[in-house]
Amino acid sequence: MSFPPDKTTYVRTHWIMAALAMAVGMAILWALGNPHVWTGAIGGLAAVALRGWYLMDEEMGHLWQISDDMLEGPQGRRVALADIDKLRTIGAAVQVITRSGDKHLIKFQADPQATKARIDAARLRGQE
Repeated sequence: MSFPPDKTTYVRTHWIMAALAMAVGMAILWALGNPHVWTGAIGGLAAVALRGWYLMDEEMGHLWQISDDMLEGPQGRRVALADIDKLRTIGAAVQVITRSGDKHLIKFQADPQATKARIDAARLRGQE
């Protein structure tokens, strides 16, 4: 069972971040009395667009999967299903918290609730 990132969700998440960055950039310039408040929108959009373009290949390569009794992720991350203390959704991600307090994000999931449910089901199967 695997949990690949979803490209549509990645793009949608970056549109939301861009909108927030544009609003914050404009608000900061307005608070500073800058007469060119609109440049905050340009800067916010450019920053998030550049970030999204630059990181897309890397983020789309982050595959999480369940094998046997382990949740395995990118860069050699391994979490025993029995060591998972909590699972929660945060936007388009699922946060995995271990009993020792380690935290991992399974990002850009098209349906984070379904991802969480599948991991929970695997955990319950492992406890039987």
